[in-house]
This record gives sequence, structure tokens and C-alpha cells, in this order.
Amino acid sequence: MRFSACLLLLLSLGSLSLSAETIVLKNGRKILVDSVREEKDKVLYEIGDSSYAIPKSSVDHIDAFGSPLSSHGPAAAPEFVPQTATPVFGAAAEVHVIKNDRIDDVAIADAERNGDAATAAAANFMAGRFALEQGDRDAAARYFDRALRFKSDDANVLINYAAVLVRTGRPQEALPLAERAVRAAPDSPDAWAVLGYANLQADRSKDAIPAFEKSLKLRPDPTVEAFLKRAHKETTTEADYTAAESSHFTLRFEGKASQNGLPRDILEQLDSDYDGLVSQLGVAPHGSITVILYTEQAFFDVTQAPSWSGAINDGKLRIPISGVSQMTSELARVLRHELTHSFITQIARGRCPYWLNEGVAQLMEPKSISSAGPLLAKLYASQREIPLNALEGSFMGLDGNSAAIAYAESLTAVEYINDTYGMSDVRRLLERIGEGSSTEAALRSTFNVGYGQFEEDIATYLKSKYGQ
Repeated sequence: MRFSACLLLLLSLGSLSLSAETIVLKNGRKILVDSVREEKDKVLYEIGDSSYAIPKSSVDHIDAFGSPLSSHGPAAAPEFVPQTATPVFGAAAEVHVIKNDRIDDVAIADAERNGDAATAAAANFMAGRFALEQGDRDAAARYFDRALRFKSDDANVLINYAAVLVRTGRPQEALPLAERAVRAAPDSPDAWAVLGYANLQADRSKDAIPAFEKSLKLRPDPTVEAFLKRAHKETTTEADYTAAESSHFTLRFEGKASQNGLPRDILEQLDSDYDGLVSQLGVAPHGSITVILYTEQAFFDVTQAPSWSGAINDGKLRIPISGVSQMTSELARVLRHELTHSFITQIARGRCPYWLNEGVAQLMEPKSISSAGPLLAKLYASQREIPLNALEGSFMGLDGNSAAIAYAESLTAVEYINDTYGMSDVRRLLERIGEGSSTEAALRSTFNVGYGQFEEDIATYLKSKYGQ
């Protein structure tokens, strides 16, 4: 997503309200944490997946403001998680492949060697579900794929595999698996839901509608209802749209948008940006990327995005172009920003925290914090920034002021990494998150710092460039 309002009009120290538990130390410093508790002479707290302890004697007090800042708006990229997790392989397929909270590949190999297809399939499916729960979607996909080699008609393996493929930006690959799942289990609400999910993300909204409706007849589900509503809005809004294609993109737009050659110019711009991002980030997204040009009203009707948003990428690039009749520098930046999200999804396998995702996208526009640098330096010096660990989730539920600060801090963090370590380490951080690491763990393995030290390093960086 791209923030549409002017940063300097909204970025102000007085506009920020922190909503997290904060440990206030006697030396004046503050630590914003996900959770905190006292135990004897220590204060124990957690940030992300990491736990810490400090002497109680160093703590002045603890402000408990509730949970970390979060978004309650619609997700930028919808996800479907199958409710049915256990395949029907039979009693003979009881195997144990998770030991000490790790996948035991030796046990999987033993299960495959015993000659029983059901046991081999079950072993790989269980490993895939465990990998998925740990956030390693690539590993989950590999295990589900292997499970299908032994049990190609099991609906639950097909459902889970298809869902993972869609969540990693590969809906076209998911479609045949979802279709097989429906044939194998026509009474499964998950099978129909994942078929609709794959169709929706593969830019086949019209085909998604009957699949979602069938799923809801079998089992009410608010997530599927939301998907169905989205599919209806897309189908109605885009019914008379014209399509144009290039080697990497499918563009849809109202016919009158073509009068000044704008669709052609947009495709040329996107193709150029695509090549540039491949060079900078070293990857290419799977398949053709859908880009949809909307009027302002249609954009907000379909996406339900907050009023401050300027565009969105939820697997498709959705761009409002009301009043724009030719390519401008601002439109070019919007296109490059939203396209960058598709590359980030590919690298981080759909697991990228929002602050990092939006920071990289802004850097690629390109955008700089230079104009807001002095104000940001002051924000960090007074310890009134929104902690980055509170910005891992969607920004879509934020008000305009908080969103402005969130975007500014995101760009600041990525600009600091790029200036200090280089783009190769930005890519390395994304890759480690994509491999299943938490953001905190990925920061430690890449830069040898946790969130707390990372924030302090950013503050030092800002002070050195812009003062207080």
C-alpha cells in the first residue's frame, strides 16, 4: 500500500499515542514490550519471539496501556486457512515425525521406505502442517508436494497445499490442486473455499463466486463471506473493463482510460520497473501480475481501504487514477511502490512485517526521509516513536496521523539498513523471514541486534544526520 497524504502535514510529536506496555527505567529510558511480568527480583518481558529479564531495582514503573499498536482494518492480502487439518489415511498411517519441536526427516525417510503409501503420505503431511504453523511456507509446500506423490487423491493434502501456494503468490499453480480437492471431496467446505480463494487471487473473481457460495452452504464462515463479498464487488465493478497485456502484466481499465494512451504508458512503465527490480532484488514474481485501474470511488468500494491510502497491492495492483490522463512522475512512483510489494512477497514468502515491506517499497520509489529527517530525529530523541515491533501488522486500521508516522519510521528503518549495510543485507533480512524466522530472530541473525538495539541504532543514525 502507498500512503497518499503529505507526510509533513501529519507528522507531529503531539499526534502520537502509544498503546503498549512500557517499562520505564530509572535512567529515563523506556522499553515498549509485548508482555511483561514481575518475578522475585526481576522483571521479565517479551518482544516478538524473544524473552528478556532486567533487575527490578532498575525499573521505575510499568505503564500498562494494553496490547501493542495494531490494525483492525481489512488485511491487505486476504488469507484462507483450512479448518480441516487431518487427512484420512487410516489407522496404519500413525507416525511421529515431530521430535523436540523439530521435523525429524529421518523418521519421514523411514516412513517412506516401509512401502506403505498411506504412512509415507501421513508423515509428509504432518511435517507440512508443522512447517506451516512455524511460518515456513516453502518447507510446508515441499512436504505437501511430497505427500501427494504417495496419496495423490487426498483432499486435505490438496486443500492445504493449494492454500499455501496462494499465500505465497502462486494462485495459478494452486488452481488445479483446488479443482482436484473439490473432485475428491465435493462435500468439503474447505475444498470449495480454497477453490474460490485460488480463483479470486488468480484474477478470476467471477469463477470464485459459485465456489464460495457452495462452501457457505456447507458451512457458514465469516472469512469466506468476506471473500464472497470481495468477489461480487470486483465482478460488478470490473464487468465492462478492457484488458491489455505485456510479458509480465495483465492490465484492466475502463475503456475511456485508453483515450490518451495511458494504459500503454503504464504497461511500459511497469515493464521497465520490473526489469529494474529484478536487477536490484535478484528475484522475479511468479506468473503474470494483474493491475487494475479504478476511479477513486470504485477503488475504495472494492478495496475498503482507509481514506489515506493511495493504492494497494493485495496480490493485484489496484491503482486509483481519477483525473490522471497521462503518465506523471507521481503515478510512476505509485506503480513502482506497489510493484515492489510483489517482489517482497516473493522473497519473504508472504511473511514480511509491514514496517519492512512498506519501508522497502518506499525506498524503491525512490523516496528519502531527508525532508522529514530533523522531525524524525526529534521524535526518536524524545523516545516517542512507534516501536517497530508494534508495526509488524497491517497499517490499514490506523488513522491518518499514525499512518504517516508508521510509513516515515518504516522508511527510516530501511534507509538506515541500506545506508549502513547495503541492499544485499535488506535482501538477506527478507530471505530469513521467508525461511520462517521471526523478525526479531532475523534481525539478530543478520545484524546481531534485537528490536531494542535496532531502535537505538536508528536514533543514533538520525541524530548523526539531522541532529535533535
